[in-house]
Formats: sequence, structure tokens, C-alpha cells
Amino acid sequence: MLTIQDQTPRLCDGISRRNLLQAGGLSALGLTLAHPQTLKASVIHPSGGKAKRCITLFLMGGPPQHSTWDPKPLAPAEVRGEFGPIATNVPGIHLSELLPKTAGHADKIAILRGVSTGDNAHSSSGYYMLTGTPHIPKNRENANPGAPNNWPTMSSVVQHLSHGQQMLPPSVRMPMHIFNTDGSVWPGQDSGWLGHRADPWLFNCQPASADFDIPQFRLSADVTLDRLAQRRSLLSQLESQLTQHEQLGTTETYNDQQHQAFQLLSSSQARAACDLSQESDETRDRYGRSQFGQSVLLARRLIEADVKFVHVNWFRGPEEPSNAPCWDSHVGEANRLKTVLVPPFDQAYSSLLTDLEERGLLDETLVLVLSEFGRTPKIQANGGRGHWGHAFSATMAGGGVKGGQVYGASDAQGGYVKDGLVRPEDLTATVFHTLGYTPETELQDPFGRPLPISRGNVLKAIV
Repeated sequence: MLTIQDQTPRLCDGISRRNLLQAGGLSALGLTLAHPQTLKASVIHPSGGKAKRCITLFLMGGPPQHSTWDPKPLAPAEVRGEFGPIATNVPGIHLSELLPKTAGHADKIAILRGVSTGDNAHSSSGYYMLTGTPHIPKNRENANPGAPNNWPTMSSVVQHLSHGQQMLPPSVRMPMHIFNTDGSVWPGQDSGWLGHRADPWLFNCQPASADFDIPQFRLSADVTLDRLAQRRSLLSQLESQLTQHEQLGTTETYNDQQHQAFQLLSSSQARAACDLSQESDETRDRYGRSQFGQSVLLARRLIEADVKFVHVNWFRGPEEPSNAPCWDSHVGEANRLKTVLVPPFDQAYSSLLTDLEERGLLDETLVLVLSEFGRTPKIQANGGRGHWGHAFSATMAGGGVKGGQVYGASDAQGGYVKDGLVRPEDLTATVFHTLGYTPETELQDPFGRPLPISRGNVLKAIV
């Protein structure tokens, strides 16, 4: 399979301004090129943050704050739910009894109990959380990417600002993208106006499956290494034509991307980074054999292989009930929490923190736990809770974050922020700060206008 494709404007001789050679799985690697305007240099203001990398665990659907990070034992039964609080290894901090393993790591975690988007729709509130920019308009369910809601996701900004050659891409999202109930894609997961070159690479995979494999890191069956070398030779011939139509800077960017792609496809080191069989059965069991647990383990391997930002979505499998998929607990919340949802998360998250600490990586690895929103204060007639973006929780650990603390508080029913309000833009500002970029760091939009990477305030109390 040899394909030369492009969607950019074509020149008068019919040759595309920018061509992409597909060698086996190259197109699956997302090796598309940015529009020239997005290649302008960004102005970086170093923050002095300690983190060299970030792992984000996104619990799509919206976990109930009451039965996870913000228990309300004194609230009425229809608010507090079935699960009480348990003590952690930090005196005075309590979590839901469903999180016993995580409770032993509270000294590493900063719990943000006053997060708010003011948006009760999955896709629009999710866009706000992933980008730090509110969706226009708010409360828009089944929203899709596109202007005016095309601000780049956090991992795209990190990829855009990353420099230097490396075997693996700077930003990865896995094991699947987030989609709406109608099957369309959520906004806020891609590079938006930054251009495709900044897209975090999407690895569609099921790492808990017995035959787990990531096709992006291997050649197609009909492409041997000899054939790959032949295609590299053909690419060199094409370059002589392309250089007649490209400015030097753009062509060099094109060459760099293709060089990385060929390295990736022919590299045993890259393939090894995704080979979970190199982990002991004990380690894999400790993370849990769920798709989420094995995805978190794979995330740890990727950051060890020098990936800077790994975004792990909660896996939405075909067996998910349509009336309560993932953490969207509209029906029978208590049973799903204790049997399907919280135990796999508790197991994987606590194992990740343990592994990073034992490997000496926690101080330089930021670990986020996010969702698009929380759940309504009161349990509804069908035993579930509705969407609620007015007050919910998120956590940050490692990467210079001061653990063992709770920042902010919700009211007695967990419905509204009482103090310590955290807006998504404050969250993104803090994430970028820990990764070494101040919020004032500037990106160039397609019109050449300088825009800060975040308009929020760094949560200085936790970093």
C-alpha cells in the first residue's frame, strides 16, 4: 500500500503542496502536516515546574463526588448514598469506603473539591475540562469539534511546545476516543486550530485482551523491512520535487515527521514500550486485568519511554448499558459503583502511584484524575444521579504537587462550591505550570495572533 495524499491546496502543476507517504501503518500514526501558519514559533515562558511528563486518567461519564472524593456522611440518605467515609493515611482526610487502596496514598494526592464548569452536558462540559475554554454555548449535548469550539486540548498544547527528536510522539491518547451517544466525537480531544501536527496520537487498543496488539507500532503484513527501505528511497525521490514548492522551514518539518515515522515502524524499542508481556503477571494483576487497568499500566510504560503526555480514557466497551454507560450512573448507581466502576479505578490508580514512587518517577510525573462533571446532589427515583457541573472533584498527584491536602470545599449536599473554586482554566494553568510553562506562554493562531495557553490562575496552594 503506497498512497500519496493531502487535503491542502494544490499548485498549478497539480502537485499537492504537502504530501504524506503512507508506509504500511503510517497513516494510522496521524502523520499529517500542519497548515503553515501553525508552524510559527511559540513564545515560551518557563515556570520552573518539576514535572517532566503527565498522565491523565479521564473517567468519562461523570463519577459521583459523594461516593468517591467528597463523602457527605451527615447529609440525608438520598444525598449521601449507600457508602460511608473511611480514614486515609492523612489525619482528617476521608474518602469513600469504595477507595480503600487509594486511601493509603492520600499523602501523595491533592484533592480539589470545588471544581465547577457550570455545564451539565457531557460533551460541552468535557470540552471545557479538556481545553480550559468554555464551550459556546454551554449545556450542548452531542456537541462536535469545530469553530468556535476548536481550542486545542491540553496534550496538543504540550505536543506543540515540545522540542527535540524522540522515538515516540510527545502526546498519546488511548485506548479510544470519547464519543457521544450518537457515536459522534466529542470536541476538545484534538489540536483544534493548532493544526494536525499537534494532534495527540490516538492508539485504539484493548490492552486487557489476550491477543493485545497495537497495529500502529508494526508494519502491515505485506510490508517487510526491505520494502520499508525501498519506500524510504522513493520518498527521497519525491522530496526533490517537493522542495521546489515548499519553503525550507516547512520542508524540514515534513522531513522530521517522516524520519520519526520510519524510525517508529522499524524500531524494536518503540514496539517494546507497548509490550505488556514484558511486565510480570504480578504487576499486571496488581493493576487489574480490566481494559482500564491495563491501559493505565501501558501509560506508565509509555512515559518511561519518554512520552510527555498520556491521556487515558475510561474504556467504553460494547457491554456497557445504554442507560448508564461508563460513569454516567443514571440507573442503579450503587451497584455499578461497587461492582464495575470504583474497584477497577481504585486498583489501577493506587498501583500507578505505587509504581511511580518505587521507580523514582513520581516527583517528575504529574498524575491527574478528571471527568467532565459530577452528579446531582440527590439520588433520583431510578437509583441514579443526573449530570451536575456545578460542583465536583478532581485530583492531582506527583509532579511537584503538594499531596496530603484538600483544596476547596462543596456545600453540605455536595451541590455547589462553598470555597476554593477551581475553574477548568485554573486547572489547565496549574497543569502547564507543573510541566514548565507559565499560563502566559503564547501560541500563534492561524491568523498570527498571540494567545496565552491558559487564561486561568495557577493553584499556588498545591504546587
